[in-house]
Amino acid sequence: MATLAELRSLVQPTTLAHERLLPVGSPLDGLFPGGGLARGTTVRVDESTSLALALIAEATRSGSWVAVVGTAAIGWAAAADLGVELRRLLVIPRLARATWAEVVAALVDNMAVVVVRPAVPVPERDARRIAARARERGAVLIVDGPARCWPIEADVVMGVSGHWSGLGAGHGRLQSRRVAVSLSGRRAANRHRTVEAWLPGADGSLRAVPTGRPVTVVR
Repeated sequence: MATLAELRSLVQPTTLAHERLLPVGSPLDGLFPGGGLARGTTVRVDESTSLALALIAEATRSGSWVAVVGTAAIGWAAAADLGVELRRLLVIPRLARATWAEVVAALVDNMAVVVVRPAVPVPERDARRIAARARERGAVLIVDGPARCWPIEADVVMGVSGHWSGLGAGHGRLQSRRVAVSLSGRRAANRHRTVEAWLPGADGSLRAVPTGRPVTVVR
């Protein structure tokens, strides 16, 4: 495994410090105030790795580097279908529990986005330190996991509910999943919003559901 010094020297953030948002692909961009991921924020995705990957796709295509930690089970072909530019990823499948917080903090220092999937609940002290580091550095921290794994309030919380299609009576295969993606949070994200999408669509990509309905905002 690379040392922390090697990780720091591997890449430098490619997004200019004055840019406040990282791009998010349609139709998820309509969920976010301003249309993108606000730099310096923490986003908790409620156990949906496909949504976490969809969130980073546009950022990687626009030239930003993303670190992904704790993702041994991710299908990278599926990630590519969602639009993720795999050449812009630094992937660490597993980290020792003793060094998890230190390595994640180092990644936050050097990456535009860091996606973490904690295997066990993160100690509150470590969570607060990493979130504060993300604010200071202007990075986006995406936590893929249940609330119990991230003991502090995130700036944005996203969830997915839906159903798969493609299976018949004992035959066929899963082809696409129609979902409702929700977003709520603090400050600018304090209004609950939902949008319908195919995640993934029949071709593996993220697609809007052609209902003609805009993002729903609950005041």
